[in-house]
Amino acid sequence: MTYRAPIRDLAFALEAVAGIDQVSNTGAFPDYDTDVMGAILEAAGQFSEEVLAPLNRPGDLNGAKYATGAVTAAPGFADAYQQFAAGGWTSLTASAEAGGQALPKALELASYETVHAANMAFGLCPMLSLASIEALEEVGNDHQKATYLPKLVSGEWTGAMVLTEPHAGSDLGALTSTATPTADGKYLLNGQKIFITWGDHDATDNIVHLVLARLPDAPAGPKGISLFLASKFHMNEDGSLGERNSFRPVGVEHKLGIHASPTCVMQYENAVAELVGRPNEGLAHMFVMMNAARLAVGVEGVGIAERAYQHALAYALERRQGRSIWTGEKNAPIFDHPDVRRTLGVMKAKIAAARAICLSTGVAADLAKHSQDELARKFWKGREDLFTPIAKAWSTDVGCEVASLGVQVHGGMGFIEETGAAQYYRDARITPIYEGTNGIQAMDLVGRKLSMDNGQSAQALIDEMKVTLGDLSLLYTGKPVERFATAIEAVEDATLWLLDAKKDPERAADVLAGADAYLHLLGDVVGGWMLAKGALAAKVKLDANDGDAVWLQGKLDLYEVYAANVLGHVSSRLATVGQGGELLNRLTVEALAG
Repeated sequence: MTYRAPIRDLAFALEAVAGIDQVSNTGAFPDYDTDVMGAILEAAGQFSEEVLAPLNRPGDLNGAKYATGAVTAAPGFADAYQQFAAGGWTSLTASAEAGGQALPKALELASYETVHAANMAFGLCPMLSLASIEALEEVGNDHQKATYLPKLVSGEWTGAMVLTEPHAGSDLGALTSTATPTADGKYLLNGQKIFITWGDHDATDNIVHLVLARLPDAPAGPKGISLFLASKFHMNEDGSLGERNSFRPVGVEHKLGIHASPTCVMQYENAVAELVGRPNEGLAHMFVMMNAARLAVGVEGVGIAERAYQHALAYALERRQGRSIWTGEKNAPIFDHPDVRRTLGVMKAKIAAARAICLSTGVAADLAKHSQDELARKFWKGREDLFTPIAKAWSTDVGCEVASLGVQVHGGMGFIEETGAAQYYRDARITPIYEGTNGIQAMDLVGRKLSMDNGQSAQALIDEMKVTLGDLSLLYTGKPVERFATAIEAVEDATLWLLDAKKDPERAADVLAGADAYLHLLGDVVGGWMLAKGALAAKVKLDANDGDAVWLQGKLDLYEVYAANVLGHVSSRLATVGQGGELLNRLTVEALAG
């Protein structure tokens, strides 16, 4: 099935729901307007459809290859990357000083949704370069910005995020890689790193690794970590590439999915590196890159869900079986079976909700940086911080759920590799694990983001949703409004319960026991809010006879599908939030092992 970039849905989500026009008012994006947005989305969609999508299945079948200390990209990927870089897709949001286009973050996210949908394994490579660019722009020194940023922004080189080690996993405070100072102000890196996405490949001449390691006198734990930059090749004084640096892949992982994305085990043996930022503050510096990557991974979830949905819809329209309950047609398309159509409607609604959450997070990030008023910057920073774990975790769970439902729509044929539905399911499964598992995102949400401003950001969000509820009551009657009202009340009750529990150190287990349910509850309700805003915007256009009436009516109908199938279940989420830590403490090994 051929992928088609959902340009109309992306533009609608950016303008009508995420409110990208707000960033224009900051004056920080003089080259951005609606025409630019349309042109960028169209070009991104065309490249993704014509260049990246055809490589997706062959990349899955052939994969990246490792031999004698080097990785070769899957067939066609290196050439596709060169075209990608030449098209300027690595420079969308970078500063003009670094050679970038200085466009809004949300527009970049929307463009990259098409990349991840077309070929998620490919999209992981430039995604990590974008995160590297953000980190160097914020904490790099003048030399690093002059030497490395232009090459990363142009796409001539790629970046890699080098964090964990075999014994550490997500506990970065346990890492043991070392960085020893040299007489010339450089450092020698030693250690082994695992799960390094696109840590080595042949698509570009050079790769810039941002590596976490410890200085000799560093304190133990996370406070003793520093951030270093190691280039695959040494730099000559004239800026040309010199000899190979002393780090190499020693293998690639054999994975469930994303076979064309090389996940490398990297060995550093006196590799020459530079300190990035301040000593022993590497974890804070890395979180600039990490937060960018978390939002980008949320968009991966949206992209793979969109691809799986399109595949399932096409199959449902083609596959014939049984009688249509609506038309009476014999041997009708399975699209005419109510459960199949309900399934497709839920898939479409959840994708739209996740898309809007991610793009709204991008808008909040730009407004947090560029709003002219300090209070506005503080407000939007709170919104960005609150939304980031939701965008990452809720959207990637949607990616897995929708990809699974895509297999279900295919029935037994979905379990057969040749139909293609299984690949999306396999590829999607890594996204809830990337950049801190979704359980870690939930812990971050309730442990830090919820209470960092005494709950003000969460309450402001709840107040905004109540305003939308009032507007919604003019559009719908009955259940669609009642379910949103109940959902907002559930979020408010859960938020107040958690904020109260966090005041008592002895209730820490209660807070963590409810973290995952709270993230999903908040994601469900914020997703409903996003669709409600979309329905209201669509109704305005319908009344003005401005646009495709059938497509606009679909926005109203999708909200109703979501309200019935998602918001209708918030009571169970709320119950899980308050289950308490003592219940889980009683689930001993003996109890669980049976």
